[in-house]
Amino acid sequence: MECLGVSSVQSLQALSALLSNQQEEEDDDCKSVTPGAHMGPGHIGPPPKRNTEASSAYTKRSSKDIWSEEEVAEGSQYDDLTDPRPQPEYEIILKQNVGTEDLFLGLNRKDPSSMCCEAMLVKIKLPDTKATDVFLDVKENFLDLRTTKYKLGLHLPHPIHSQEGKAQFFSERQELEVTLLMKRPMDFINMQ
Repeated sequence: MECLGVSSVQSLQALSALLSNQQEEEDDDCKSVTPGAHMGPGHIGPPPKRNTEASSAYTKRSSKDIWSEEEVAEGSQYDDLTDPRPQPEYEIILKQNVGTEDLFLGLNRKDPSSMCCEAMLVKIKLPDTKATDVFLDVKENFLDLRTTKYKLGLHLPHPIHSQEGKAQFFSERQELEVTLLMKRPMDFINMQ
């Protein structure tokens, strides 16, 4: 084992020369290192180029936007902290299409986990509300419901097919049921 003296500085300089792509351009700091001087990880390898620009991942675009649209969570445009309307009670239920072959024989390899669910049922209680007063907008990850008395901005736990769903208002229970088909990228593995 070597002592951490002159020999370790010489070893770092030799390693730096091996790692350098341009052997004729050596770092000025490495040439003037005295045996007692401290060398760090920045002294290994080729010297940094002075005229390099920052990578495109860290450069700011010429626009005056603070962040890009990809960085903003879907549905955040509906968040309004000054809106005094209360949030209604809701419940999310995951659903499966299960037949007798699944229940008794296990032919489709379905289990009770949420991974095998095909749809999501959102039950929203809307007391003193008519079906004509309900405005509903469904995105892939967000459900926006607005009435004259209530406001619900719900970030969904799973992505859904926004065009393939149905909503039904039950006036006797004063409840809206929204059934949404879940978008699952691994369906070809799970449901074969």
